[in-house]
Amino acid sequence: MILDRIDNAERYYPLHPGFKKAFNFMKEIKIETLDDGRYTVDGEKIFILVMRRKGKGIDETKLECHKKYIDIQCTLSGTDLIGWKNLSDCEGSGLGYNDEKDVEFFPGKSSVWVKTPPGTFAVFFPEDVHAPLGSEGDLFKAVIKIKAEIKHKLFDDV
Repeated sequence: MILDRIDNAERYYPLHPGFKKAFNFMKEIKIETLDDGRYTVDGEKIFILVMRRKGKGIDETKLECHKKYIDIQCTLSGTDLIGWKNLSDCEGSGLGYNDEKDVEFFPGKSSVWVKTPPGTFAVFFPEDVHAPLGSEGDLFKAVIKIKAEIKHKLFDDV
Protein backbone atom coordinates (compact mmCIF):
# COMPACT_ATOMS: atom_id res chain seq x y z
CA MET A 1 0.00 0.00 0.00
CA ILE A 2 1.12 3.55 -0.75
CA LEU A 3 -0.36 6.70 0.77
CA ASP A 4 0.65 10.13 -0.54
CA ARG A 5 -0.54 13.43 -1.99
CA ILE A 6 -1.73 13.57 -5.60
CA ASP A 7 0.89 16.31 -6.13
CA ASN A 8 3.56 13.63 -5.53
CA ALA A 9 2.12 11.04 -7.95
CA GLU A 10 5.01 11.50 -10.37
CA ARG A 11 7.47 9.83 -7.99
CA TYR A 12 5.53 6.55 -8.39
CA TYR A 13 5.50 6.49 -12.21
CA PRO A 14 8.44 4.04 -12.38
CA LEU A 15 6.42 1.43 -10.45
CA HIS A 16 3.98 0.85 -13.30
CA PRO A 17 3.50 2.44 -16.74
CA GLY A 18 -0.22 2.82 -16.05
CA PHE A 19 0.37 5.23 -13.16
CA LYS A 20 1.66 8.00 -15.44
CA LYS A 21 -1.14 7.53 -17.99
CA ALA A 22 -3.86 7.56 -15.33
CA PHE A 23 -2.65 10.59 -13.36
CA ASN A 24 -1.99 12.56 -16.55
CA PHE A 25 -5.50 11.75 -17.73
CA MET A 26 -6.93 13.06 -14.45
CA LYS A 27 -5.03 16.36 -14.87
CA GLU A 28 -5.85 16.82 -18.56
CA ILE A 29 -9.59 16.28 -18.29
CA LYS A 30 -10.10 18.22 -15.05
CA ILE A 31 -11.60 15.30 -13.17
CA GLU A 32 -13.54 17.58 -10.82
CA THR A 33 -15.80 18.58 -13.74
CA LEU A 34 -16.86 15.03 -14.59
CA ASP A 35 -20.16 13.40 -13.73
CA ASP A 36 -20.15 10.14 -11.78
CA GLY A 37 -19.35 7.15 -13.94
CA ARG A 38 -16.66 5.11 -15.65
CA TYR A 39 -14.08 6.79 -17.89
CA THR A 40 -11.75 4.80 -20.14
CA VAL A 41 -8.09 5.79 -20.22
CA ASP A 42 -6.57 2.81 -22.06
CA GLY A 43 -9.22 0.23 -22.93
CA GLU A 44 -9.60 -2.39 -20.20
CA LYS A 45 -6.03 -1.76 -19.02
CA ILE A 46 -6.79 1.55 -17.28
CA PHE A 47 -10.10 3.16 -16.36
CA ILE A 48 -11.34 5.59 -13.72
CA LEU A 49 -14.52 5.40 -11.65
CA VAL A 50 -15.72 8.84 -10.56
CA MET A 51 -18.13 8.85 -7.62
CA ARG A 52 -19.83 11.20 -5.22
CA ARG A 53 -21.39 9.44 -2.26
CA LYS A 54 -21.71 9.30 1.46
CA GLY A 55 -19.30 7.14 3.44
CA LYS A 56 -20.66 3.99 5.09
CA GLY A 57 -18.90 4.27 8.43
CA ILE A 58 -16.33 1.77 9.72
CA ASP A 59 -18.90 -0.77 10.92
CA GLU A 60 -20.50 -1.06 7.46
CA THR A 61 -17.33 -1.42 5.37
CA LYS A 62 -16.27 -4.73 3.85
CA LEU A 63 -12.73 -5.94 3.33
CA GLU A 64 -12.10 -6.51 -0.38
CA CYS A 65 -9.25 -7.27 -2.74
CA HIS A 66 -8.74 -7.47 -6.49
CA LYS A 67 -6.56 -9.90 -8.43
CA LYS A 68 -6.63 -8.27 -11.87
CA TYR A 69 -6.42 -4.57 -11.02
CA ILE A 70 -4.43 -2.23 -8.81
CA ASP A 71 -6.75 0.27 -7.08
CA ILE A 72 -5.69 3.87 -6.67
CA GLN A 73 -8.25 5.55 -4.42
CA CYS A 74 -8.06 9.34 -4.89
CA THR A 75 -10.00 11.56 -2.51
CA LEU A 76 -11.01 14.82 -4.19
CA SER A 77 -13.31 16.27 -1.49
CA GLY A 78 -14.33 15.11 1.96
CA THR A 79 -12.07 12.81 3.98
CA ASP A 80 -12.31 9.08 3.50
CA LEU A 81 -11.23 6.53 6.06
CA ILE A 82 -9.86 3.42 4.35
CA GLY A 83 -9.07 0.18 6.12
CA TRP A 84 -6.11 -2.05 5.21
CA LYS A 85 -5.08 -5.60 5.95
CA ASN A 86 -2.52 -7.86 4.26
CA LEU A 87 -4.05 -10.66 2.22
CA SER A 88 -2.04 -13.30 4.09
CA ASP A 89 -3.74 -12.20 7.35
CA CYS A 90 -7.28 -12.65 6.01
CA GLU A 91 -9.55 -15.59 6.66
CA GLY A 92 -11.31 -17.23 3.72
CA SER A 93 -14.60 -15.61 2.78
CA GLY A 94 -16.62 -18.65 1.89
CA LEU A 95 -17.91 -16.64 -1.06
CA GLY A 96 -14.76 -16.96 -3.15
CA TYR A 97 -13.39 -14.72 -5.83
CA ASN A 98 -15.81 -13.19 -8.37
CA ASP A 99 -13.81 -13.18 -11.62
CA GLU A 100 -16.34 -11.05 -13.52
CA LYS A 101 -16.26 -8.24 -10.92
CA ASP A 102 -12.61 -8.85 -9.91
CA VAL A 103 -13.39 -8.84 -6.22
CA GLU A 104 -13.23 -11.08 -3.20
CA PHE A 105 -14.72 -10.06 0.14
CA PHE A 106 -13.37 -11.17 3.51
CA PRO A 107 -14.89 -11.32 7.00
CA GLY A 108 -13.37 -9.40 9.86
CA LYS A 109 -12.07 -5.89 10.23
CA SER A 110 -9.11 -3.94 8.98
CA SER A 111 -5.79 -3.99 10.83
CA VAL A 112 -5.13 -0.31 10.10
CA TRP A 113 -7.30 2.68 9.19
CA VAL A 114 -5.86 5.59 7.23
CA LYS A 115 -7.42 9.00 6.60
CA THR A 116 -7.31 10.20 3.02
CA PRO A 117 -8.14 13.91 3.00
CA PRO A 118 -8.72 15.86 -0.22
CA GLY A 119 -5.73 15.77 -2.55
CA THR A 120 -4.43 12.39 -1.36
CA PHE A 121 -4.39 8.92 -2.85
CA ALA A 122 -3.88 5.37 -1.61
CA VAL A 123 -2.58 2.60 -3.87
CA PHE A 124 -3.77 -0.93 -3.17
CA PHE A 125 -1.97 -3.76 -4.93
CA PRO A 126 -3.56 -7.23 -5.26
CA GLU A 127 -2.14 -8.32 -1.88
CA ASP A 128 -3.59 -5.23 -0.14
CA VAL A 129 -7.04 -6.01 1.20
CA HIS A 130 -8.86 -2.73 1.78
CA ALA A 131 -12.14 -1.32 3.06
CA PRO A 132 -12.99 2.04 1.43
CA LEU A 133 -15.75 4.48 2.42
CA GLY A 134 -15.14 4.13 6.16
CA SER A 135 -15.93 7.77 6.84
CA GLU A 136 -19.49 8.96 7.38
CA GLY A 137 -19.35 12.25 5.47
CA ASP A 138 -19.89 13.23 1.85
CA LEU A 139 -17.09 12.12 -0.46
CA PHE A 140 -15.97 12.86 -4.00
CA LYS A 141 -13.54 10.19 -5.17
CA ALA A 142 -11.85 8.89 -8.29
CA VAL A 143 -10.86 5.24 -8.20
CA ILE A 144 -8.23 4.44 -10.81
CA LYS A 145 -8.18 0.79 -11.89
CA ILE A 146 -4.93 -0.35 -13.52
CA LYS A 147 -4.49 -3.87 -14.89
CA ALA A 148 -1.92 -5.58 -12.70
CA GLU A 149 -0.50 -7.70 -15.55
CA ILE A 150 1.06 -4.72 -17.33
CA LYS A 151 4.81 -5.13 -16.87
CA HIS A 152 7.38 -2.37 -16.78
CA LYS A 153 10.87 -2.72 -18.22
CA LEU A 154 12.29 -2.21 -14.72
CA PHE A 155 10.88 -5.60 -13.73
CA ASP A 156 11.78 -7.61 -16.85
CA ASP A 157 14.73 -9.23 -15.10
CA VAL A 158 12.83 -10.13 -11.93
